[in-house]
Amino acid sequence: MSLYLNLPFCCGTYLFLSAVLTAFAGYAYLVNLKRPADDPQKKKYYVNGIFVMPLFWPLLLIGWVLFIILKAIYYGLFLILFALAMVFIRKPFWLTWLEKIALKIGGMLMDANSTLIKLTFGDSPSSL
Repeated sequence: MSLYLNLPFCCGTYLFLSAVLTAFAGYAYLVNLKRPADDPQKKKYYVNGIFVMPLFWPLLLIGWVLFIILKAIYYGLFLILFALAMVFIRKPFWLTWLEKIALKIGGMLMDANSTLIKLTFGDSPSSL
């Protein structure tokens, strides 16, 4: 079926969803308006945001769907490239890099822990 034949259905659905989302936005604005000024959940909402909702929500929906699709594509590419790297690179360079980083960070943490133990319990490590 073409879009032209379903145009009344599409327009009716759009109008219904726009009305519901505008009501939700208005209700959220009213609830926020009744909150005291020192409430940490009070946000700075604009009244114009209620009236912009029918025009803006399709763009948000399209953007959200495109974002999810791009995330899936990037994840698939990462899986394919990682599998190819595991097959074609026999000596993984990232393991030696990871070992250097782990030794460096671990050494700094052990130095900090040793200093704290010396300050707390004295110089002898057997005093624990």
